[in-house]
Amino acid sequence: MAAELDPVLHNRSAWDSQADEGNEWTVPVSSDVVERARHGEWSVVLIGYEPVDRHWFPVEMTGVRVLALAAGGGQQGPVLAATGAVVTVFDNSPRQLERDEEVAARDKLTLRTVLGDMRDLSVFEDASFDLILHPVSNVFCPDLAPVWTECFRVLRPGGALLAGFINPDTYIFDAEALDARGEFVVRHALPYSDLTHLTATERERAFGPHAPLEYSHSMADQLGGQLAAGFVITGFAEARHQASPTSQYMPGYFATRAVKPA
Repeated sequence: MAAELDPVLHNRSAWDSQADEGNEWTVPVSSDVVERARHGEWSVVLIGYEPVDRHWFPVEMTGVRVLALAAGGGQQGPVLAATGAVVTVFDNSPRQLERDEEVAARDKLTLRTVLGDMRDLSVFEDASFDLILHPVSNVFCPDLAPVWTECFRVLRPGGALLAGFINPDTYIFDAEALDARGEFVVRHALPYSDLTHLTATERERAFGPHAPLEYSHSMADQLGGQLAAGFVITGFAEARHQASPTSQYMPGYFATRAVKPA
């Protein structure tokens, strides 16, 4: 049965449901946040709740062509649009993209939304963007090599990719025991996949009926994959997963700044 499940279609439906249910990453920013961004007071997140280092961005954002990759939800995209950037939000969930469109209409912002799989950016020409913001979302993608290859292709020479991802080590633990009882039960060999490591019944019991499928990815796939695509990594950050008991012991997230050589 698992082999018949299309992860893209499943996660599209799952994130549509998450948006309808008010998942915190689907709640649009307020008009006040947008207005402050218009006046230079802004931040966005890649990992957890930590603002991205402003040094990772161009000093002047006006006119910067930004791809908010797998970043729907009415949060990062509208904030960057309010700075004067030319923003395209690309996401697998129509409901998530609707959140960005709602904020744009409400606050008179200009941004573009595009529906699709993060592994296929063929709708965009080579060197279409100056900056890609890719918050923690490749955890919902089965394979990363196409993501990095496509990011490299659509960035202009000298452009930067800002990417966030989950610490793969967190996936060794039984999620139900960890989340429900705070117990650290080592269960899973890595790399982890919801499809191969859990039954459908276990997935629903642990995460609910509308949960997206998740996949751990090795550091070789995350960092090595970016390097193999041609990027040069110029920045690295980490953050705790504050909602998880693992935050007592290790970072839950990592972020990279990678540049396409000029």
